[in-house]
Formats: sequence, structure tokens, C-alpha cells
Amino acid sequence: MIQALVAARGFDVRSAGTGARGLEEAYVWSPDVILLDIHLPGAYDGFEVCAKLRETDATKATPVIILSATSGDDIKERAIACGANAFYDKPFSPLALLKEIEGFAKIHACAQR
Repeated sequence: MIQALVAARGFDVRSAGTGARGLEEAYVWSPDVILLDIHLPGAYDGFEVCAKLRETDATKATPVIILSATSGDDIKERAIACGANAFYDKPFSPLALLKEIEGFAKIHACAQR
């Protein structure tokens, strides 16, 4: 649903089924914004993916928005600690998420120029 919603706003959207694949995509593609779930199959969860993105020159400034079905202050604090720019626990407002994505995308695109 999120992918369709973001694509409908004119963004080029790519998805990855695992954290490792997401890292590969991010390093090659250099997106303006990364949406990241905490619960990912495979070797890396969302926290680990976010931390690895922050350790790499190519992605350290790319805005990361973490989405999670798990809520709580400890989860949000952990997301921010690993480098996330924003955190949304489900259910969330799709319009609020779109607004956040658009804002981060503009800022990141301007910074890349």
C-alpha cells in the first residue's frame, strides 16, 4: 500500500525483501529517502540496516523514515539512536507520511546539488 501511495505521487519507488538487499539497492541507487521497516527477514533488522546506512559515505546523509507495527518509547528511541530521521508506528496517517517523504526528498535533493 505504501509503495503504491508513494509511486502515485510521482516518486520512483524500489523495494527490497531483506535488509541485505535493501542495503545493496541503497548503495547503488542513492535514493532521496529510505522507508525502512524494523522487522525484516534475513541477516539484518531495520535497526541494523539504518546503522549501516549511516556508516557509509554514500548513504550517511540520506533521510531514513522507520515504520513499525511495534510501538513504544524504547522502540522509537532505538530508531533515532541508530540514525533514523523519523519514526512512524502503525497505524499512521498516510498523508502525514507522504508529507514527511516529500519534505525530506526536497531537502536531500537540494543538498546533493
